This record gives sequence, structure tokens and C-alpha cells, in this order.
Amino acid sequence: MDIGYYPGCSLTGTAKEYDQSIRRIFSELGVNLIEVEDWSCCGATSAHATNHLLSLALPLRNINLAKRQGLKELFIPCAACYNRFVVAQYEVNRDASVRKEIENILEETIEADIRIINMIEMFEYIGKDAITARKRKDLKGFKVAAYYGCLLLRPPAVVKFDDPEQPSSMEEIIRLTGAEPIEWSFKTECCGASHSITNTNIVVTLSKRIIDDAREMGAEAIIVACPMCHSNLDMRQRNIAKVDAQHRNMPVLYLSELVGISMGLDREALGLNLHFIDTEPVLSRFSTAIVTKE
Repeated sequence: MDIGYYPGCSLTGTAKEYDQSIRRIFSELGVNLIEVEDWSCCGATSAHATNHLLSLALPLRNINLAKRQGLKELFIPCAACYNRFVVAQYEVNRDASVRKEIENILEETIEADIRIINMIEMFEYIGKDAITARKRKDLKGFKVAAYYGCLLLRPPAVVKFDDPEQPSSMEEIIRLTGAEPIEWSFKTECCGASHSITNTNIVVTLSKRIIDDAREMGAEAIIVACPMCHSNLDMRQRNIAKVDAQHRNMPVLYLSELVGISMGLDREALGLNLHFIDTEPVLSRFSTAIVTKE
């Protein structure tokens, strides 16, 4: 199966383990990821906070590039990038005047009918049976908190993905690995997003609340599908420990890494050695050696 792939800036830098795990598991699942040629930053937070037209032009340029490559679907694993792409599509498809302005900026006609797929939808797209068939390790007894954050689900009128208040699609993927998703209250709460750099105290406060609730409800790890969420919840635990002497580290895994673990893939091949919070304490009971099914 061939499908377009837009890694975005984070997956080529601070979240390279996310990209690494994605390429590894989908290769195992028979998916050929075709990276968009000459892709550029989608603008993420900075563009739509400063210039609305720029925030639309940047993702639409990448959509046009994908279309010129003959791609009909575009897999975007970063939740922030995914959000900007679907919002840009929505804006130009509903407002002809906006479309005209963006076409003048890009100096080309916009073709915004490509299907945009996020991390969770990608697993659904290739089929849950494919994941089950490739499973080598049953993660039974591993209690995890599925964390969606803000951008996968909002604004609901645009994203139209899962229930914005009580989503369940990530939990369905988690269950395929044998892991047990807990019930908790903070699955869609904001972690502070890009305030991580401009106002770290906000991120520390919000992330602490999320981690504390997950632990209180019995989670051993938090599962995410967003590099910004991962960065805040993983990296900022060092800051949390400075304000809370009772803080205990909580591993934060990408959904792709969790699936890769259940597939019996090597820890370093999935990038688990690149996290700030060591994942080994909660994963040591699951061997990463591939076990042949009889």
C-alpha cells in the first residue's frame, strides 16, 4: 500500500523517535510511505498566531505538492500539522474569496481535495486486522492513559474526528496490543502546547495535572499521538520534579511505539531510548525479541 507522508518539522528534529517508530512499524505492516517532495513547514502555532493568510498558504502549498506527486491520501502524524492542514482545507473549500487570495499568494491553483489522515486514522485506514496479525507480544496488564490533547479533536466542526469530549478511537488501537486503557478525566485537556518555550510555568502546571490524574487512575504510562504533547509531558517532568518533591516519573509513549512494542520490535529501532523519561521500568517485563507464532 502506497500513501503520502508529511513528517513536518518536529519529526525531523525534536520528535525524530516518532518518525523512526512510524517508518519502522508501517514498513512491517506493508505500507510504503511516500514523503512529499520539497515539503516545507506548515506554520503550526507561529503562523496562525501572526498572519491568517500565511497560516493557510503554508499547508496548502504542501497539499499542492502532494497532489502533483499523484497522492490521494496524505498521512500527517503530527497533531499540530494535521490540524493546520484540515483547517486550511476547510477555509478554502467554504470561501471562494479566501481561496482566491491564497492562490494569488502561492501563484498557483489550489487543489484541496486530498484526504488528510492523522495517526489514529492511519491505523484504522490500514485495518485493525493487520495490526493484530503482526502482533508478537501481548501487553496484557499494561495500564495506560490515552491522551488526545487539543488538536486532534478541535475545532470539531472542522476536524470531525471522534467525539471531542469523550473520544475512544485511540483506546481501540491500544486494546489491539493487549494493553489496558484506563478511564480518566484529562484525556482532552490542554498540556500548554507551544507555551512550553514562552511560558514554561503554564506548561509545568498543566502537564503536572495531566500526569497526576493519569497516575491516580492507575496508569503506568501515557500514550500520545502528538510531538508537542510528548515534549511537554516527557521533557517537562524534570521541571515538575523541581516544584513537587513527591513527583514520580511517568513514561510517555507515542501510539506508534506502543504498537511497535506489541509487534516485538527492538526498543532502539522504535526510538524508545531517546525519551527523557526512561521507559524501561514499565516495559522491562515485555521482551522486545520477536516471538514466532506457531
